[in-house]
Amino acid sequence: MYSQQPDHSQTFQMMFVPVRVAACHVSPIFLAAKATTEKAMSLINEAVRNKANLVVFPETYISAFPVWSSLRPPTENHDLFKRMVAESVYADGEEISCIRSLARQTKTMVSIGVSEKIRSSSATLYNSNLIIGQDGEVLVHHRKLMPTFFEKLTWSPGDGHGLRVAITPFGKIGNLICGENTNPLARYSLMAQGEQIHISTWPAVWPTRLSKRTPEDSTNGFERQVSPPSAPRTAKEAANYDNVAANRTRAAAHCFEAKCFGVLCSGVLDARAIEIMSSDCSNGAAVKTALQESQRGATMFLDPTGTLLTGFTINDTTGAQEPTEVLQHEEGILYADLDVSECVEGKQYHDVVGGYQRLDVFELKVNRSRREPATFVDSGPELPTSYVKRDMSSSAEEH
Repeated sequence: MYSQQPDHSQTFQMMFVPVRVAACHVSPIFLAAKATTEKAMSLINEAVRNKANLVVFPETYISAFPVWSSLRPPTENHDLFKRMVAESVYADGEEISCIRSLARQTKTMVSIGVSEKIRSSSATLYNSNLIIGQDGEVLVHHRKLMPTFFEKLTWSPGDGHGLRVAITPFGKIGNLICGENTNPLARYSLMAQGEQIHISTWPAVWPTRLSKRTPEDSTNGFERQVSPPSAPRTAKEAANYDNVAANRTRAAAHCFEAKCFGVLCSGVLDARAIEIMSSDCSNGAAVKTALQESQRGATMFLDPTGTLLTGFTINDTTGAQEPTEVLQHEEGILYADLDVSECVEGKQYHDVVGGYQRLDVFELKVNRSRREPATFVDSGPELPTSYVKRDMSSSAEEH
């Protein structure tokens, strides 16, 4: 982005351009990569019309989060895993190419979660996130360091290659995926690069046990309103993991420690996904109830003190901005205008990678090399196919 000896006054101004962030609180077209990509492009275009500079999508938005592994026996998930492999995408594949082209055309940054497949294996998948620049180039390609809990049945551990920030005209932007925001060393590695906007991406639901409720208890299906983050939960709801409180706690801690803005972007679980995941399994009714009753993830913004930052939605008809703190139960796009100059003041009190750190006592080494399954060393250039065939024919005649 900059020349070898940049004009520091211009660099300073460049790093403080205000940015409008659009956090897409939406569902994928479950286990359908092409259709989900088309939906993502439609949402990007909508956000661009509303003057967004950065459009953010949830964890593994293309094309599913494998929540079935938390509720169904592993022996009954083979077909779903095959579908997941088929509907995962290559980082250099057609789906990402379409999104990169749109980012370039609209001069918009995009952060998108994908289930990534690789060409060296027929079934190895990664939980990945791509940050794409305004020129369509991939600025950060991050693979989740460690799949959490039941995710290990789908995704392999990633590597440190993506532990970097994107240097953009709007500031330094980083991402960690879901449970990685619990890893203090991963978070510190982004802080140590001067991160100013932190994107954390999350699934639509996070069930840790089957619901205590019966189908008869659920009178309104998946549309039932779950308690908002600030309200006490009922005894039956309390049996499950409070992912909204946990996610906000982790993200707020990072914002406070890094003195950066936080963008929490969660997915949405729709009726089609619930139907697919509760079909063809021995405990289908229990799975369906658990998915219907699970607390929905929330999308929100945090300021550099970790405090909830009121964003806004935009009325499709009037274009009016409607102040909104959290999106949880319904699909939508939550916007916020961020100015990273507001990240400076708090550094006076606690700059944990600078003046408030004992660099003589603590030392962190981060391996950012991309891990490959093998390194191949060839002795020389490959022979032309015609030469190989002729050589093999000559050998056969000799024998």
